[in-house]
Amino acid sequence: MKLRNKILFYFSSTVIALTAITLVAIFWISSAFREESFQQQQYQKIKYTITLLKEHQEQAEQLSMLLDEQDIRDFYDEKLFIYDSNKTEIFESVDSLEIFKTNTLLSQLSPSMRWIETKEGRYDIIGVYYETKGKAYYAISKAYDAQGYDNNSFLGRILIIIFLAMVIMVLLISLYLSNIIAQPIDQLTTGINEYEPTKDDLQVIEFKTTTYELQNLKNKFNELLQKSHEYMSFQKNTIHHISHELKTPIAILVSELERLKTETDISAMQLRAEQLSQKAASLGDIISALLQISKLESGQQLHMQTFRIDELLFDIIAGLNIVKPEFNFDIQYIPEQFDESLLVLHANKMLVQQAFQNLLINAIHYADQEKATVLIDARQEKEIRIIISNSGHTISLDEQQYIFNYFFRGKNSQHISGFGLGLVFTQKIFSIHHAQIKYRSEAPGMNHFEVSFPLH
Repeated sequence: MKLRNKILFYFSSTVIALTAITLVAIFWISSAFREESFQQQQYQKIKYTITLLKEHQEQAEQLSMLLDEQDIRDFYDEKLFIYDSNKTEIFESVDSLEIFKTNTLLSQLSPSMRWIETKEGRYDIIGVYYETKGKAYYAISKAYDAQGYDNNSFLGRILIIIFLAMVIMVLLISLYLSNIIAQPIDQLTTGINEYEPTKDDLQVIEFKTTTYELQNLKNKFNELLQKSHEYMSFQKNTIHHISHELKTPIAILVSELERLKTETDISAMQLRAEQLSQKAASLGDIISALLQISKLESGQQLHMQTFRIDELLFDIIAGLNIVKPEFNFDIQYIPEQFDESLLVLHANKMLVQQAFQNLLINAIHYADQEKATVLIDARQEKEIRIIISNSGHTISLDEQQYIFNYFFRGKNSQHISGFGLGLVFTQKIFSIHHAQIKYRSEAPGMNHFEVSFPLH
């Protein structure tokens, strides 16, 4: 069932049912009031008749005729019996109407049972025990409340008309409200049905509504569409991206292996094998970084840790000294005295380690001397800077704008093995952590890579 029809059905049926119950309750209360009111009239008539009987017992027959004339004016259709304390009849109205339960009612009446009420068809019957001036009387009255029933019948017709009018009004209002409520949802459904995830452009769902829940639903759904679009775009681009990035390094490795097969000099084979080992390790690092970055861009959260940046650099250098023990890294601090809490970073330790390892390996490869400087600048309260410097061939001004592009290798790297991907992923990792990396060559023969981490 459509939402519009559900709203129409549930709202209208609920309101109509409540209206019917209310109108029936009004009619029932009115009927109960008519009965109670008429019985009180009968009771007053009984009291009045008993009072007259007591005062004019000798004229009872004439009084009966007079009372019957009053009955005609009062109820028009009534029968009345009055009995003394011994339940002996002392008065009977001349009306020909019969009371079939007279003996039963009379036997039930007593000083402890002073009031009995019942019905015969539409006739109201009451039996009463009444005491006045030390004397007891019993009375049974049967009468038809013509005026009361006419009023109730008129009220019933009015209530039926009101009910039918309410049904029509409720149905019209329900139809109007269901259209207003369901229209934005219909537009949302239409937008979903027309959404094509294969399109390159992001399609957002738009519809006008003043309802907070629907506005929130629209916004959240559009956020979901945007994330889905980004994920699908990332998935498509990542497949292309990874295949393109890994294709060249793998091709280089295959080419080197083919050349190694034709090599006959043992020393040359060992040198090439060592170079291939380094390239394979580098390729493994690239794949590891790609996987971590892909997880982040697909919406997964990175595992963040708190660590000291100088301790991380010491650990990387200690590992590199095993491979290149002859190379020396000189770590310096500026200023000499500072708040060491500035050295604490909250980041993904593995990725940051990979990025700095790439920079330090580059310093080893491109240095013309067996040394490099790592300067930790803690002079700023809002950022910590790490500057890695080495002497050697610099990157020309024309080439500096391309150093963070895929597969770019400058003239200073012609005799150095690599894939041209290290700086790309290094910049990507720093960007993920809101850090900046830049290259400069202020003096001839000096390379400087500066990384700035914001401190929160």
